[in-house]
Amino acid sequence: MPNSAIPITVLTGFLGSGKTTVLRYLGDLGVLERTLVLVNEFGEVGLDHELLAPIDDDTLVAVESGCICCTIRADLVQTLSEAPWRYARGGSRWFDRVIIETTGIADPAPILQTILGDEKVSAQYSLAAVLTAVDAVNGLQTLDRHYEAVKQVAVADRILLTKVDLLDATDPKLEDVLRKLAPAAPVSRIVDGAATAEWFFSTGVYSADGKATDVEAWLAAELDQADAHHGHDHHSHDLNRHGQIEASCITFEQPVDAALFESCLTMLMEFRGADLLRVKGIVNVAGMDRPIVIHGVQHVFHPPEILAQWPSADRRTKIVIIARDLAKDDIRNCFAALGLEAQ
Repeated sequence: MPNSAIPITVLTGFLGSGKTTVLRYLGDLGVLERTLVLVNEFGEVGLDHELLAPIDDDTLVAVESGCICCTIRADLVQTLSEAPWRYARGGSRWFDRVIIETTGIADPAPILQTILGDEKVSAQYSLAAVLTAVDAVNGLQTLDRHYEAVKQVAVADRILLTKVDLLDATDPKLEDVLRKLAPAAPVSRIVDGAATAEWFFSTGVYSADGKATDVEAWLAAELDQADAHHGHDHHSHDLNRHGQIEASCITFEQPVDAALFESCLTMLMEFRGADLLRVKGIVNVAGMDRPIVIHGVQHVFHPPEILAQWPSADRRTKIVIIARDLAKDDIRNCFAALGLEAQ
């Protein structure tokens, strides 16, 4: 590995675990000055890059190719190998490190193997660390229901336990599970995204040593799969990787009535809460000149946040709902029942 290798930190964690909040916190601190941030989102329309307002536009790159772990091999290799010149400033590379924020349902193994095993990538970069965000409120249920979440924890060098401020005490069962899955990873409690920059910018080299024995097997399996696909269509999707999870983007052309909009979300949460893996959106509320950002995970909705300004000229309300067995038309009909017409 060359001494000049650019370190990559992978930030992973299941839907709603607080990854974007952590990145926004680092952006507010001003520590991402020479950091290329690659944000990947699941679904037809992404919002995370719009909600990361403190980070400069040319620092933040959205890898919008569906789920990073399904189409990622060619896309991630291309993005990383071209990044030094594609995003150059004044004809030279401006960044010294990279953070990749994965989608919430990403299987981390193919991502790590791509960084570790692809010659084009490993010629320029090294995998420094993997940080995994775990939601203290929903973490136990998520780990029980989603194998991707288990793998995200098992590959971690450090676990960021988020939303601890919403609980009187962390469930000891969750702590036990985390220790079993990632015995060598320290668990850091995070409130409002307050992560430490040093965790992201370590100069170490990622290793499967000290991690659960499954980790080496997963990486080896992904290497075999990469070899098997070599020379074939790298953009083919693994449709079986995520079951019936689907992302829907709902847009509203006109400003929405706050009470009606909240009623629709409450109705969705009450009837389909367990299947609402993630709800996030930027909302144009009638009578307000600034946008409201909403975040929800299953049965928990966080207090809405008012942004200082719109991130772009687009003033439409946009809601991304990632859910299991919930069709886009059904979501539209839910809003239409209360008189809100969605696209």
